[in-house]
Amino acid sequence: MAYNFDELIDRTQTNTVKYDRRKVLFGGDDVLPMWVADMDFRTPDFVIDAIQERLKHGVLGYTLHPDSFFEAISSWLLRRHGWEVKRNWMLFNPGVVPGINMAVHAFTQAGDQIVIQTPVYHPFFAAATDHGRHILRNPLKIVDGRYEMDFEDLRKKVTKRTKLFLLSHPHNPGGTVWSADTLQKLGDFCIEHGIVIVSDEIHADLILGEKAHIPLAKVSPEIAEITVTLSAASKTFNLAALSTSYAIISNKKLRDLFETVLVSWHVFMGNAPGTIATETALNQGEAWLCELLDYIRGNYEYVCQYMAANFPKLVIMPLDATYLLWMDFRALNLTHEELEHKMFREAKIGCNSGKMFGDEGRGFMRLNLAHPRAHVVQACEHIAATFGNL
Repeated sequence: MAYNFDELIDRTQTNTVKYDRRKVLFGGDDVLPMWVADMDFRTPDFVIDAIQERLKHGVLGYTLHPDSFFEAISSWLLRRHGWEVKRNWMLFNPGVVPGINMAVHAFTQAGDQIVIQTPVYHPFFAAATDHGRHILRNPLKIVDGRYEMDFEDLRKKVTKRTKLFLLSHPHNPGGTVWSADTLQKLGDFCIEHGIVIVSDEIHADLILGEKAHIPLAKVSPEIAEITVTLSAASKTFNLAALSTSYAIISNKKLRDLFETVLVSWHVFMGNAPGTIATETALNQGEAWLCELLDYIRGNYEYVCQYMAANFPKLVIMPLDATYLLWMDFRALNLTHEELEHKMFREAKIGCNSGKMFGDEGRGFMRLNLAHPRAHVVQACEHIAATFGNL
């Protein structure tokens, strides 16, 4: 491999969320933090080089987003996902989570209902409740070990106040890639009920299995008309600190509403390093990404094999996409609080506690596999030693 993903990099004392909050979150600085979704791998060298070249200029004033920034996005989406996106459909925004919050303001009013499929990425909850909207929970079902959508439950619950659907696609934390049939059914349902879909597709490039990611807006022109796609290069190329993301909205009415909020919040300008990093990564990053995905697949296979031999009661949800492993400890019959204590204080592995993704996440833990293999080996050994005999 051209890139060294085995390299152990000391991230402490760099004001990094993952490492420098260990004591607060997990009770000690000796915990191996494999929680928040950034990678312990170096950002690609060609991205760092491009940022450094820009910094040599010496002036960091207000920055525009050149046409080449949006051309890099559209070219990437066409190459990787077969999705043809027009320039005027795209808007910069400073992050997928800010974009979700902007969409809540753009497409709903106080008191409206927003559909969330639990367990799900925890900022979805706050995006509704922080702005006076109501959450309509549509829990996912586990069928043959994977999550599936419960359309019967959804149909029973929607009302005239249901205005927005927040879709995690691919799913976080479960790692499921939604099928074309599921996306078609969801889109048709939301068209029928006048519901706008915000599709969080930030993990779309991190496909580990044979199921291809299908952008929701690509499923049909009619579904595209109700879809707001939010994504970024940040998860794919480890650029989270640069606060650079984009929205794709083909429906002009929806796009204008979203842009009105974006402008009124004065967050439409971004920053020079983020713009350069995104453009460079998308133009030059395919070989790096292929090696990254091979490495993460190796980590995933190692965990599955090790746990099958040493902790067979642990159920691991098949990982179609993302680098986030969803682990089911419910066979141990521990309370969730007991599970947290044993994981954080005894195994000393800092995972995301499943309950943060909703009540349906109790008994689960989310483990970040975007780490050098040595970290993955250590995590497996500690988890199996702590739980394997229960």
